[in-house]
Amino acid sequence: MIKKIKNFWYRSIENKEISYKKMMDMIKNSNINLIDVRSSQEYEEGHLDGAVNIPVYQIDKEIEKFVSDKEDTIILYCSSGYRSKEAKDILENLGYENVYNLKGGLDRIWIK
Repeated sequence: MIKKIKNFWYRSIENKEISYKKMMDMIKNSNINLIDVRSSQEYEEGHLDGAVNIPVYQIDKEIEKFVSDKEDTIILYCSSGYRSKEAKDILENLGYENVYNLKGGLDRIWIK
């Protein structure tokens, strides 16, 4: 049992998935680039304060307009966490080093 918990914990760190609380702590304590990877329409319907919108299908072409330093911290989110995980993988393949995914996306924090 402990081994399973340990493996899950390490996998979560490796995937750089963070909770809403951890994200808010990071935003308070440092300069964070918060990026909503949902469609423009979804973004207009509601988004987190301070977030910019770069849809996942444009992330590789648009990211440098907003984040030029590949060592800057980036937090990505979408509705469920799926598109933001995909965007995280794309950014890491482009050489961005400090990219995090909001675990569960907005659905997890907006639906209580």
